[in-house]
Amino acid sequence: MADDTNTPVFQIQRMYLKDLSLEQPNAPAILLEQAPPQVDIKLSLAAEPVAEGLFEVSVTATVTTTVQDKTLFLIEAKQAGIFEIRNLPQEQLEGILAIVCPQMIYPYLRAIVSDVCTRAGFPPVMLTEVNFQAMFEAQQAQMAGGQANGEAIPN
Repeated sequence: MADDTNTPVFQIQRMYLKDLSLEQPNAPAILLEQAPPQVDIKLSLAAEPVAEGLFEVSVTATVTTTVQDKTLFLIEAKQAGIFEIRNLPQEQLEGILAIVCPQMIYPYLRAIVSDVCTRAGFPPVMLTEVNFQAMFEAQQAQMAGGQANGEAIPN
């Protein structure tokens, strides 16, 4: 643990695979299909305090691959990390939780998704690089626009 001074602290405490799921609901019949698959990838982020100065940040990828409207395979993987973050202003804390921490977690998630695809007997799905800063800035702009219009901002 860090000392009790006002010195800013940022440390990785642990990285871990929090959840992993692979489904092939239409196997084996769909494996005989010759049509090219369609791949849909969704990413989500979450950050929650777990103790004083400790935060769990997670990045979840949901990869749905279909052939002619039938699911070939579905992978959901959640990679997480526990980060010690202390003595930072709230606006800096938000940026670190939404940009820096996911950037550290994401390479592990990419490797897991690729590995699971390969082990399931499919070509690897390579998740593209993500600009978490651009995502954060877009979210902040959207929230600012919502406040300007008098809309409630969901948490």
